[in-house]
Amino acid sequence: MPAPRLSVLASRVRFEEKAIMSALERRGVSYDYLDSRSLSVAGNPEMPDWAEKLVLNREVGHFRALYAASALEAAGATVVNSCRATQVSGDKWHTSAALLGAGLPTPRTVLALTPQSALAALDKLGYPAVIKPLVGSWGRLVTRVTDRETSTAVLEHVEALPSPQSHVIYLQEQVPKADRDIRVLVVGGRALGGTYRRSAEWRTNVARGAVSERLPLCGDHADLAVAAAAAVGADIAGVDLIEDGDGRLIVLEVNDRVEFRGFQEAHGSHADVADAIAAHLIARTE
Repeated sequence: MPAPRLSVLASRVRFEEKAIMSALERRGVSYDYLDSRSLSVAGNPEMPDWAEKLVLNREVGHFRALYAASALEAAGATVVNSCRATQVSGDKWHTSAALLGAGLPTPRTVLALTPQSALAALDKLGYPAVIKPLVGSWGRLVTRVTDRETSTAVLEHVEALPSPQSHVIYLQEQVPKADRDIRVLVVGGRALGGTYRRSAEWRTNVARGAVSERLPLCGDHADLAVAAAAAVGADIAGVDLIEDGDGRLIVLEVNDRVEFRGFQEAHGSHADVADAIAAHLIARTE
């Protein structure tokens, strides 16, 4: 019996991966599960193991996801999301550059190549501002700074970090907004729906306790989210939007390998993210 053409790559099988696998099974699709912790790939495009194979990349760790996508593509597989999409959306500066290149509205952003230059850049950017790591999720190590004294203290800690990448500083204005942001899920160039994510804290990450509420999606939300996903090259994406003080929509982030449990709970039967992903994968294999 021939091996399945579709694989799901993950090291942790969470709610999302279980839902996607169940959706594939309901549709009668044969697939195999690849545990990225035990995966090795020979970078040879003539290897028959990966030729004409489609791999859904659900690896939670950014660097392992990135190198898995690169190796699998080098061996002849098609990866969703692609290596390029993972590289761009997994790095905040690359995401900002892609959004700016596509002419999409995004907060004023500065890349400082040293902690010292970051301090001078913050003086020009203005306060309050946000210092973010280039790579990271769930709001970790994201710091709001309100004055030069606080910035100096934060940047001294950043300078002491061992990774050279940590010394490249991503700075962004803090956009005045309501106690919420907007998450729109995009699959295959189509916006499935949106949620408001509300929090008493200034960071509105569900992993930090934010509550998801269903948002009836309007054309502006959908169009901007689809354009943002296309800008980073992502088939599947969670696009974070915020509304500034004037109600203007701004793209904050684009997330590949997006978690959607909160979204699904907020939408119930109004949307089925896992089934939409399954349908997209089937279309890609065909």
